[in-house]
Amino acid sequence: MKVEGVHHIAYRCNNAQDTIDFYTNILGMKYVMAISEERVPSTHEENPYMHIFFETGDVGYLAFFELPESPPMGRDPNTPDWVQHLALKVADEEALLGFKSKLADAGIDVLGPTDHSVFQSIYFRDPSGHRIELAYNTGSKEMWDGLAKAAEPMMDEWNATGKVVKQVAWLHEKELETVDES
Repeated sequence: MKVEGVHHIAYRCNNAQDTIDFYTNILGMKYVMAISEERVPSTHEENPYMHIFFETGDVGYLAFFELPESPPMGRDPNTPDWVQHLALKVADEEALLGFKSKLADAGIDVLGPTDHSVFQSIYFRDPSGHRIELAYNTGSKEMWDGLAKAAEPMMDEWNATGKVVKQVAWLHEKELETVDES
């Protein structure tokens, strides 16, 4: 028995229509479904909502809830802003740079491209303030295999020491050299 894949990932949004407009018009995703009810099916609590879904290719759906009768949406104040984000896959550098231009033309601030050695990405915010990353893979099979091989020993060391683990420091060495030079 194992998990077969992602069915959907859900976030809260400030406004369902603004979210639909952004994800369809800016990111080109297909809006495919909406569910709206007075009560939450799992808990049966009364909390009216609009639940919208977008296709994400072969990994299921990206979904959002608009909750008009709940307190305003917040963020975890103890977690750095850059940690919580949604990373979506694009085909290649041309697509990534195309999205960067499209976002900038729409007046949206874009950070990047950022070189992660095994992928390149850009970062921006959706209308609800969620940090979104668009990324395409650039790493060789050997690089990805090296990361997979290091995963267990890295966790063992992290669990034993609670300190930064250096087995895959090569991922950002070029970036750190650039920072050190400035």
